[in-house]
Amino acid sequence: MLAIMKPQTTPMRHLGIVTLFFAVSLPLFSQDTEQFKACNAKAQTQTDMNACAGAEANRIDAKLNALYRQLLSKAAGEQNAVAKIKASERAWIAYRDAYIDATYPATDKQSGYGSMYGMDVALLRAKLTQQHLADMQELLKQYSGDSGAGPANPQK
Repeated sequence: MLAIMKPQTTPMRHLGIVTLFFAVSLPLFSQDTEQFKACNAKAQTQTDMNACAGAEANRIDAKLNALYRQLLSKAAGEQNAVAKIKASERAWIAYRDAYIDATYPATDKQSGYGSMYGMDVALLRAKLTQQHLADMQELLKQYSGDSGAGPANPQK
């Protein structure tokens, strides 16, 4: 009878997989804002780069929060709209956090992903928020009557 052997996972193999992941995925997380580029150009340590990435995520999050408040204001006249927008935002936050957790599943993040972990998570959070910002802008257009569809123009 043939015994099927499972490959052994060694720390070096794990490190190689993590390194490959970062090499492939880092361009996906890169940000293009001028503020991030300028900050990162001055960064001399990983701590500096982590701070730049955190500031980038906070900037994009602030844009989302401003748009969210604007959307709630525009939707205030629509029955049930504000409650549904709030529910969708809570669901998106849960999705964002779960996605980040799925991307970095190790229990001990520091030993699992190293000193770049903070930067990578902040850049991923910024990327996901930037994508969500585009979705929220489309929703705002609907409530502003700019899209030709949605609550402001229900007959179209």
